[in-house]
Amino acid sequence: MAKFGIGQAITRREDQRLLTGAGTYVDDVALPNQTHAAFVRSPHARARIVSIDATNALQLPGVVAVLTGADLQADGIGSMPINPGLKNGAGKDMSAPPYFPLATDEARYVGQAVAVVIAETRDQAEDAAEQVIVEFEELPAITTIEAAAADGAVQLWADAPGNIAAQTQFGDAKACDAAFAGAAHVAKVAFMNQRLVPVSMEPRGTVAEFDTASGRYTMRTSCQNPAGLQKTLAEGILKVPAEKVRVVVGDVGGGFGMKTQLYPEDAVCAYAAKKVGRPVHWRASRSEEFLAGNHGRDQYDEAELALDKDGKILGLRVRIVGNIGAYGSGPGAVIVVAVGPKVITGVYHIPALDLRAKALLTNTNLVGAYRGAGRPEAIYLIERLMDQAAADLKMDPAELRRRNLIQPAAMPYKTLMGEKFDSGNFPHMLDRILELADWKGYEKRRGESKAKGKLRGRAISTFLEWTGVVHEEAVRMEVAADGKVRVYTAMQAMGQGIETSYVQIISETLDIDPDRVEIVQGDSDVAQGIGSMGSRSLYIGGSAMMTASKETIEKGRSLAGDALEASSSDIEYKDGKFTVAGTDVGIDLFDLAGRQPGKRISIDTLQKVDGPSWPNSCHVCEVEIDPETGVVEIVKYTTLDDVGRVINPLIVAGQVHGGIAQAVGQAMLENTRYDPESGQLLTGSLQDYAVPRADDLPDFAQYCDESTPCKINPLGAKGVGELGTVGGTPTVVNAIVDALRPMGIQNLEMPVTPERVWQALRTAKAA
Repeated sequence: MAKFGIGQAITRREDQRLLTGAGTYVDDVALPNQTHAAFVRSPHARARIVSIDATNALQLPGVVAVLTGADLQADGIGSMPINPGLKNGAGKDMSAPPYFPLATDEARYVGQAVAVVIAETRDQAEDAAEQVIVEFEELPAITTIEAAAADGAVQLWADAPGNIAAQTQFGDAKACDAAFAGAAHVAKVAFMNQRLVPVSMEPRGTVAEFDTASGRYTMRTSCQNPAGLQKTLAEGILKVPAEKVRVVVGDVGGGFGMKTQLYPEDAVCAYAAKKVGRPVHWRASRSEEFLAGNHGRDQYDEAELALDKDGKILGLRVRIVGNIGAYGSGPGAVIVVAVGPKVITGVYHIPALDLRAKALLTNTNLVGAYRGAGRPEAIYLIERLMDQAAADLKMDPAELRRRNLIQPAAMPYKTLMGEKFDSGNFPHMLDRILELADWKGYEKRRGESKAKGKLRGRAISTFLEWTGVVHEEAVRMEVAADGKVRVYTAMQAMGQGIETSYVQIISETLDIDPDRVEIVQGDSDVAQGIGSMGSRSLYIGGSAMMTASKETIEKGRSLAGDALEASSSDIEYKDGKFTVAGTDVGIDLFDLAGRQPGKRISIDTLQKVDGPSWPNSCHVCEVEIDPETGVVEIVKYTTLDDVGRVINPLIVAGQVHGGIAQAVGQAMLENTRYDPESGQLLTGSLQDYAVPRADDLPDFAQYCDESTPCKINPLGAKGVGELGTVGGTPTVVNAIVDALRPMGIQNLEMPVTPERVWQALRTAKAA
């Protein structure tokens, strides 16, 4: 099975089905007698709901019902849960307005759902939604971090003083102050990590039905964690036992973190299916995704780095303020105040730290998980700061990093954030990337650019990332007499190729043809677990596949011993067959399964790992800038990625490339904007919001380094799905700033558009 096993760059086996239109996405589902939902949304950033009049809508053809927040409240429907364990600005438990699936007393952002129309067709539902009359009383609104944090700002929620939903503090402020007092130099940066819209190819959608006889809900949706969604919907919203809800997920056209949680529309569809006694189908339009699908990032960061005369870091002081939107449900707050800070010290030995983070409420759509979820913001901060320090000290940025890297001998290394790195050889990675990217040959390339009238800049980032949220996952493996190995998992494919990677692990470990392996996922009835998020699918899920395969062999060895009348210690396993050592007496794995009760061999595995994994990487980017137009072109991009043991190099490269593409989007193109006065979303479609195209990106030179496998899982693999996004943004922006620094330009806010570059050059020239 070497051709199909671990380490082979085989093409993804799911692609043939998806690329030929044989996939099944939510909007492909059509249930008998189904209805369609269309939502009435608030046009105001903040307004009291005075009344809702559905008279006109109910008279239109095909309309089945119009439901409001009052209907849901009367039937005991709950609000979206808030993350426990966080503290607000007053030191009390985190508090935020209750986020009901349909707004009740007050709408708190433009696009919030306040009513839903159920009709026979989608067109009829949308037409009727326009006829629902909602009387609003506008209230003072806040849309920006600056406005929310200002003295005397409108308080959006009484139990969130200063509009602070949650805050944290890490490190030792006194020790950090002492480090700064003795510093030979202090480097400083301050900038925004702008708000982004995760533009998944498949928008959100749900088809919900309710079975009166069993009292059970079934929801077909596009999400990354069916079992987690099941529990939130059942216990948190519908107030029924989890077993009364089944969540089924087919193909998912991109998740990127924004599909990790239950959305109000999902809950409304489930409620409405019971209320009208028929299935309810909803699929978001692209405009609805811009308005109400979770956004990402939106942080203002300030940091200072204290260094001695030789460029060794003495201390790091960080202030983070994040805008999490109108409500505290979902992961928004914890990303700002806890998850991002986990990697704030990067791959560097930092003796003293003072970090303070706040998550603020505003009248904007919710901010949640988006590829990297806090880590891109943190790495952007420390890598921009390292480049600024190198420029201040007139030092090669690679050399400054070298002087401060955590050494391999220090592993396992515990950071001042309390995180433990199990493995990593950062100096080795730096040495290799400098060679792979031809760091020494840069001056020649810069001269060639100058001869063409172009400015050239380069940057290097050395960084790591935290992966593997929740450190266990369960799988069930069944070897059946029909010649198939079926594995049931709560992990979820969403375009990342995880099915292929699992098959490679199982076929090699069981030593069988990969076509015999079936991965069964996307159904809360057949598997319970955490799901796919935080780059955990391979790190933990893949480890579970390997462990289950080995446990199956061990169980099979015992069963084969009984069948062959030999001691299990004399049973050997190879090529999918058990044999008695030294003989040709044996039995095939699947024939053995046929002799068991139920004609199968079953294994239930709970895979546990000892903490998160820490994939690390080095990126080098070179750009050319046309000073007459401000147009930036990425002309060279090299990555060296330590993701531990590589299961499929092709998939790893694809994940890194895709991650960098989204990083480039933030660095140079994407920017979600609200009007600060009205709270209207100004970038509500792809006509107003630029995402990367193929011609915005170079050919990437991507390499892997497998010399330092993960030590705390049996597979030796580390996460990779978010790695490119984490490191790509600072590398691109630092390269642009490097090209402009000779003109006295030290910083540009993202996205670094041609207009911003052109304006900066003109301002610098005038000065």
